[in-house]
Amino acid sequence: MKYRNSVATFAAILMFLSCTVNPFTGKKTMALVPNSQLFPTAFAQYDQFLSENNVVTGTSDAEMIKRVGQRIAVASERWLNANGYEGYLEDYRWEYTLVDDKTVNAWCMPGGKIVFYTGILPIAQNETGVATIMGHEVAHALANHGQQRMSAGLLQQLGAVAGNVAIQDEQSRQIFNQAYGIGSTVGVMLPFSRSHETESDKIGLYIMAIAGYNPSEAAELWKRMKANSGGQAPPEFLSTHPSNDTRISNLTALAPKAKAEAAKFGVTSFRPIN
Repeated sequence: MKYRNSVATFAAILMFLSCTVNPFTGKKTMALVPNSQLFPTAFAQYDQFLSENNVVTGTSDAEMIKRVGQRIAVASERWLNANGYEGYLEDYRWEYTLVDDKTVNAWCMPGGKIVFYTGILPIAQNETGVATIMGHEVAHALANHGQQRMSAGLLQQLGAVAGNVAIQDEQSRQIFNQAYGIGSTVGVMLPFSRSHETESDKIGLYIMAIAGYNPSEAAELWKRMKANSGGQAPPEFLSTHPSNDTRISNLTALAPKAKAEAAKFGVTSFRPIN
């Protein structure tokens, strides 16, 4: 019992001391792994990934990925500077790479290293579609979601250790591990991941609008994503992502607010869809 209490106390102190503020929400977030350690590791993993995959260079698509990424990054910095977060991006190292792969995906590592697979481009259809995806991925990096996921994972492990230390009976320990694994995943980790996706949708929508891309097109992208999936998706509560319908509804409702935010930066018209 004494050891279990010590573990709980240590976890509480660790969470209190290892927090940072999300500039887009104003809320404190977990930061058990500092960016000073996380970013260099992410950069090295990114370089290794590129060395092992077919990077596309010199094509119009590759240039579009870089162009859109740079515009989104500039818009992000404009928003951060205007809201009192000058220097927030000092340690970020933006890089936008197109990789020849049929997978329908794009991702961003902590610190701003972004990959688009060629397989997602037919669904993006145009530069505004790419900007929707880019804004979402950049938002993950800006909000330090990778850092938060790692922190949550460490706390999940700590909870499992505390339970195994506290429970002496082997059969009870096995029951605990099974229940804890399912409960902490379905009840905590998956909702945590879905909240990050929803947050990145919102941040990305605002940033793409400030960059001059029409945020009303974001919902159209997700309609195409839904069509591409053929309706094959797990129930939302068992997924790391919100359902396509949830995202479409949220993005449709947020588009006018994103336009209003862009207007604060003098952006009142958007690039043509092409």
